[in-house]
Amino acid sequence: MSFTSTPRGARLARRLASHRLDAWGYPYESDTNTTVTLIVAELTSNAVTHGRVPGRDFRLRLSLDPAAGLVRVEVTDTWDDRMPSVPPLAPPEPDVESGRGLCLVSTLASRWAVVPREASP
Repeated sequence: MSFTSTPRGARLARRLASHRLDAWGYPYESDTNTTVTLIVAELTSNAVTHGRVPGRDFRLRLSLDPAAGLVRVEVTDTWDDRMPSVPPLAPPEPDVESGRGLCLVSTLASRWAVVPREASP
């Protein structure tokens, strides 16, 4: 799904992810639902904060591999030419207010990667 590159769009994407996980059999209070929802929140927040181009939407794609018990989260921001560092830079100092998103994703996800966005058809 596509969402506006705004804090509201990021919030809607997070809520959609939580609802979808519940529909897939991962209840709202389950570890899987809360973990994946947090990952979605961090990635969509980054998309609207650091990857925003006015007038362009970011995209969220969730998929489930039931046999493996894996949920895949894909967030596509609107920048074509900027890629975050992988692995993320060292955690920020304790007194700074931002910079922890990719460190959280790295800690919570079983694996993650950054790939260039595919061109739209």
